[in-house]
Amino acid sequence: MNISATLNVSKLLVKPSLAMPHLQVETFADLPVPIRFPQSISTQIKAVVLDKDNCFAKNHDDKVWPEYESKWNDLRSNYPNAQLLIVSNSAGTNDDLDHIQAEVLEKNTGVKVFRHSTKKPGCHVDIMDYFLKHKVVSGPHEVAVVGDRLFTDILMANMMGSWGVWISKGVFESQSVVCQLERQFFSKVSAYVKAVPPHAKSEKK
Repeated sequence: MNISATLNVSKLLVKPSLAMPHLQVETFADLPVPIRFPQSISTQIKAVVLDKDNCFAKNHDDKVWPEYESKWNDLRSNYPNAQLLIVSNSAGTNDDLDHIQAEVLEKNTGVKVFRHSTKKPGCHVDIMDYFLKHKVVSGPHEVAVVGDRLFTDILMANMMGSWGVWISKGVFESQSVVCQLERQFFSKVSAYVKAVPPHAKSEKK
């Protein structure tokens, strides 16, 4: 059970923009690399957070989906070492006994899997601490979060003050109740609510 998502999703009742992405692409193969956002072309993304399931990998699989290999290599080339971080709500969490799944995923992808006890979106502070510790960013406005879930990945991006990229279909379009609810939410809310670009927040300070 994801207690973090259950508690944080209530914030959308007051501020639905927290679940609105800054960029929407259908699949991981459609991700622009290097990552750029139409709201701020000049913004340089220096670190990328990647969801796993139905983002770059098939659900419950621990390797890059074959059709995405070329895009994966481009992403690793543009964001090497600590600039690229896999943050999953399965691999690397307390549900992952001895972090065995995280180790397999790291071996298969060549990318660090974040270890975290609090699931997305509640682990955003720890993620920022990781990037700041490795001196790859100066702030959250230089981070992009890529994932297929509005109520976890995109919500976390906006809570961080970072950029959110929504993979709206993924490897296979999920028909789960929650995913259908997210798509309905986006369809209704996106007509009148947009995500606030991180640079706009910093300008107000």
